Amino acid sequence: MKPDHFAQLQHQQLQHLTRRHFLSKCSTGLGAMWLAGSTGSTWGSSSRSQKDSTNPLLPDMPQFPAKAKRVIYLHMAGAPSQHELFDYKPELLKLNGKQCPKEFLEGKQFAFIQGVPKMLGPQYEFKQYGQSGAWLSDRLPHFSTVVDDVCFVKSMYTDQFNHGPAQLLVHTGTQNLGAPSIGAWATYGLGSENQNLPGFIVLTSGGKNPDAGKSVWGAGYLPSVYQGVQCRSQGEPVLYLGDPAGISRDIRRRSLDTLDRLDQKIFEEVGDLETVTRIAQYEMAYRMQMHATDAFDLKQESEATHQSYGTQPGKESFANNCLLARRLAERGVRYIQLFHWGWDSHGVADGEALNSGFKDRCKEVDQPMTALLKDLKQRGMLEDTLVVWGGEFGRTPMLENRGGNDNPLVGRDHNPGGFTIWMAGGGVKPGISYGETDPIGYEAIKDKVSVHDLHATMLHLMGFDHEKLTYDSQGAPQRLTNITKPGTEIVRGILA
Repeated sequence: MKPDHFAQLQHQQLQHLTRRHFLSKCSTGLGAMWLAGSTGSTWGSSSRSQKDSTNPLLPDMPQFPAKAKRVIYLHMAGAPSQHELFDYKPELLKLNGKQCPKEFLEGKQFAFIQGVPKMLGPQYEFKQYGQSGAWLSDRLPHFSTVVDDVCFVKSMYTDQFNHGPAQLLVHTGTQNLGAPSIGAWATYGLGSENQNLPGFIVLTSGGKNPDAGKSVWGAGYLPSVYQGVQCRSQGEPVLYLGDPAGISRDIRRRSLDTLDRLDQKIFEEVGDLETVTRIAQYEMAYRMQMHATDAFDLKQESEATHQSYGTQPGKESFANNCLLARRLAERGVRYIQLFHWGWDSHGVADGEALNSGFKDRCKEVDQPMTALLKDLKQRGMLEDTLVVWGGEFGRTPMLENRGGNDNPLVGRDHNPGGFTIWMAGGGVKPGISYGETDPIGYEAIKDKVSVHDLHATMLHLMGFDHEKLTYDSQGAPQRLTNITKPGTEIVRGILA
């Protein structure tokens, strides 16, 4: 062998002898311990870290019997006003137009309110509906027919008042980037019932993604196979789903087999679990070519179903996404996340005003979310499907006055102190309202529910102790609920 060839071979071998590989082989064993902490391998913790890395989405058993086999989370990005939908406050109506009392402003931090704003009463008429007597505004006429199937949680609160951090907190348990979303935790813990579709699928509508971006459905420090896969409700569900022109199915299979062998060889030499994860993702993409198109084909649904949801196949809409959510749920997808953008009702423009754009948003979601609940119930799926609806925080009982002057249109500022979400199915008690805000809907005061409490409750319904579903990263067993602040509790008052 020529000297230059020998030197080249040595260089290639050294390239494979990475820091990770060296540390894992060092004689003291410290390297292996570091490798375990950085890759999620376990040293005496949850057995879930021992999943088959070549089939990471295989169905897995929860820690105890679960009420919810799957989740459909409907996030209204921008934070809808509870004052115009669910949280009726006659006292606030009496204060409409009056200057805000000083005690409501002292020590408070707002996104835009300055000086002394005016109080703003509810902008729409409220009535009670159903046997439960749930209060609801006239913006949701369809939804008024299913209130007895729903649990309203009116005492939610958060410590974030800007959209991006608040959305991250709602979906990942922290306002900082880098943590797994709850959908990633769900598929990490339970796998997926359908090996031909992703276990976690994301659908967006309203023209934009959430302010926090794709991090709200990311996998963080979990293997990337557990991250949400964003699909489209118009055109191909996933870009480049079909094979390129001139590439047959057989050629595609053979190229993947070759790539798999190369990746497996690298994994054996280097030991990075993400290499095996990538193999699993390639295989998933191959299987999706056969199955995703069928799952996303709304034309298979009856005309009666389309009329019920208000769908228009071929267009991007919340209605289409609700029907797709049902189709994905019945095909065994574990976690389905819908984002509908446009609920940031500040009153500075027509599209974000309570007396304009807000009405449009309500009309866009009222019929389809109602149809989704009815459809799941009629098919016997609601009892083991947890449906959650809500935003990232609430809105103030005061009129927003950006720059100290009333905004040109009617709007409210961000309010982390109190807001409403609703939940249905999956082991949640139907026909109740849980918790209360104060007489003007400003702060949660009774049976308060934090975002971490919500996460603990969701995991409980899926069959997990939120303190024991963990993943070793950064030298500690990480989890969805906060590991630095004690006091997170399951909201047992809403459990069926």
